[in-house]
Amino acid sequence: MDELLLLNGPNLGILGRRETDIYGLATLDDIEKSVTAEVAERGWRVTAFQSDAESELIRVLQNGYGTVGAILNPGALMIAGWSLRDALANYPRPWIEVHLSNVWARERFRHESVLAPLASGAVVGLGALGYRLAARALLEISAD
Repeated sequence: MDELLLLNGPNLGILGRRETDIYGLATLDDIEKSVTAEVAERGWRVTAFQSDAESELIRVLQNGYGTVGAILNPGALMIAGWSLRDALANYPRPWIEVHLSNVWARERFRHESVLAPLASGAVVGLGALGYRLAARALLEISAD
């Protein structure tokens, strides 16, 4: 069975309670279940991890070189997560950056991701559905 990483950065552990008008009512558990359902037919297993610490996300990513790919919502680490960027540059599989809100419709400081240039793709502004769409994309671009 192949493993897909589902990584979430700072402040995403309180989804469903955090600024629901921006981030929606879905919890990380809801998102993990929807991604798991999306990739189940391929036989992929989802390993989900959330941390408010950049170093912990890096550790999980570096220990996950044998995975089929990753879905990453870096939260605010998209803006200045340079050590996470370095780790992603060395990650040998495709990965998709996801943001629940449309970052370009928000404050200007959110308009640039230091991570996105390394990503296989990005899904932005579609709420929790964005994670499922990222999973579908990985199913398409990942070789068995």
